[in-house]
Parts: sequence; structure tokens; C-alpha cells
Amino acid sequence: MYIIVGLGNPGKKYEGTRHNVGFQTIDTLADKLNIKVNKIKFKGLVGEGRIADEKVTLLKPQTFMNNSGESIVEILNFYKLEPKDLLVVADDIDIEFAQLKIKKNGSAGTHNGLKSIVNLTGSKEFARFKIGVGKKHPNEDLASFVLSNFPSKDRKHIENAIEACADAVMLCIRDGIEKAMNNYNNNIY
Repeated sequence: MYIIVGLGNPGKKYEGTRHNVGFQTIDTLADKLNIKVNKIKFKGLVGEGRIADEKVTLLKPQTFMNNSGESIVEILNFYKLEPKDLLVVADDIDIEFAQLKIKKNGSAGTHNGLKSIVNLTGSKEFARFKIGVGKKHPNEDLASFVLSNFPSKDRKHIENAIEACADAVMLCIRDGIEKAMNNYNNNIY
């Protein structure tokens, strides 16, 4: 069993923002897999289904980005799973816009959602699917930037990256993370 987590902030105010590409990826996956992500459990919205022969639970933590780990610890404890059973989709400001970067594990870097997961699980051993959301201007506030919407000229590229990320997650579950990394890593959409 795998827990597929998309990081983001709940509420209409944050829909479509750079920080919510994780939520958008979960929505895309849910559509592809015909899963309804509408049960409130584990401080998040969840839905269950299958990818190939593997049971998966899709999770959109409702704890706000900086406390994402709270929801994740609850679901891991409930199912008696380890962080290695997690696939986390997050935004990334340090890679190219609309680029995918898949990693088996690693540090949280500057991402507060990933920091929360690492701090509360005590582990860096979980897969990350990162989507490049662009780089802020030198004098721009980081929080303002990640909570901003994409300009209309960039929307198609980010939608393509989200679609590719959903496909990469499914490939990872079916054929392993190496295959997903080989097929999708560093591609720009």
C-alpha cells in the first residue's frame, strides 16, 4: 500500500496558486483513477483506490502547508506504514519552471511542507515528485510568490507538468521509482 500526498493549502483562496500544485496533482490522479478524494480523515481529504495491483490512498492534508507532517504522521500510524511508503508531490522554486524532478529521498531544502514531514516522521526516506513553479524576483517576498497564481501565459505549461507528474506517480507505483525517474526526471513541460 502507498500513500500519495499532494502538498498545498486548503480553501478557495489558495486554489490555483504555485504552492498548490501538489493538490492539483492529486486532483488529476483522482480523475485518472476514478477516485473521489472527499472523506475527511487524518486531518486531510482522502480517497482510496488502486494503481495496477497496489492499493493507494490519495491525501490532501488540510493542516496548511507548514504543518503537512501532522496529517501524514496520522495516516502512517493508522495504516502502520513507514515513510518509505509515501510519495509526496510538492512545488519547487529551485528547479526550472514546469520541470519535474523525482527523488527517492533527501533533505527538505527550503520547503516548509517537506520540513514538516521530515521533522514529524523523523525520516528523509520518502519519494518526492517536485514540480518547478518558477523563481521569484530578487526583491519579491517568498511567501507572496508561492501563494500567487500563475500568469495565463504559463498556465498550459504548469497543467502539462501536473499531468506528467500524475503519470509519473502511476508509473512509479506500477514499475518502480527508477523507471519513473528515467522517464520523467528533468523534463520540462
